Amino acid sequence: MGIFRVSLIKTVDDSYDIETGWSLTEQLVKDLQNGLMGRRRRFALITDSTVEKLYAEAICRSLQDAGFSGQIFAFPAGEKSKTRETKADIEDRMLQAGYRRDCFVLAVGGGVVSDLAGFLAGTFGRGVPFINYATTLLSAADASVGGKTAVDTPLATNLIGLFYQPKKVYIDISCWNTLPQREISSGLAETIKHACLADRVFFEYLENHMDNIRKVSPEECELIAGRNCEIKYRVVMKDERENGLREVLNLGHTVGRAIETLSGYRLLHGEALSIGLIAQSLLAVRMGYMKQEEADRVKALLKSAGLPVKIPEYIDREALTDMLYTDKKVRNNRLRFVIQKEIGNVVEFRPNVFATEVDRETAREILLAMA
Repeated sequence: MGIFRVSLIKTVDDSYDIETGWSLTEQLVKDLQNGLMGRRRRFALITDSTVEKLYAEAICRSLQDAGFSGQIFAFPAGEKSKTRETKADIEDRMLQAGYRRDCFVLAVGGGVVSDLAGFLAGTFGRGVPFINYATTLLSAADASVGGKTAVDTPLATNLIGLFYQPKKVYIDISCWNTLPQREISSGLAETIKHACLADRVFFEYLENHMDNIRKVSPEECELIAGRNCEIKYRVVMKDERENGLREVLNLGHTVGRAIETLSGYRLLHGEALSIGLIAQSLLAVRMGYMKQEEADRVKALLKSAGLPVKIPEYIDREALTDMLYTDKKVRNNRLRFVIQKEIGNVVEFRPNVFATEVDRETAREILLAMA
């Protein structure tokens, strides 16, 4: 008998650039021509059925005209498509089209596209590089930093996936002009969340500039795109694999994700998150971490962004309470919440512990109070 040790000490540099601007297709092509993907010349452009016609087809043609080969792999738009089944379908289509390990993935779209395409890139051929070309405010705020890639199942959201970093992210603000106002509002929920957990000055900026932001004013939108990246980076840089601090990014998500699922995705992610932010602020007030007047300011800002602040009547509160237990922060079947501590901060309950247990009855009472 003997022991053979396999030594696998690694030093990995997963750094990448996030470029924010207007109409970035030309820059994407230039970067690829300058070796962003090394010698890889074949791309799989993954997008959804909405973005396909708006942007993906034109981007695909530009890459082909520049000498790259590849095609579009689209799936039906919406959170309902962020599943293992959709991922497997695209993988099978890629294999049938002859794609192998010498390709790269280009995700063009919002958060659903980047989550699913990044997960696929991390497993296809045991890992191929990918680029994220973000076309929505929500993906700019939430999906562009952190490397979280995942799919949903009927029992839980974002629990099947991996951390896999892109080679570059493009945030094309010009795409926001084609977003319905409801999508703009949905993206603002993640922006407001970032301000709530990390930056009081940014929160006040949002209070004072919300009208222009919702009109996609260039100055305001470039600023919020940059601040979203900076805030999330400060968290992810310290905790890439979600071992502690990164949990703060789940502020509002315990209730928000449960509502999103129970709504059958009638609610957009940001709409459900908005309601989740209200729930956690009520809990923060009840626990003595936040003053009522600050909770009122959070509610007012969400409303000014065009977001809902009440649980829809069609969602059963008891079923919602049960659904909370599918949250990824649950430990030993106990609910855990990230709690806001004033505007611009969250509670650190113990060193590097940013979520606390909340009993079922307390959570249920909070939900009932949101009628």
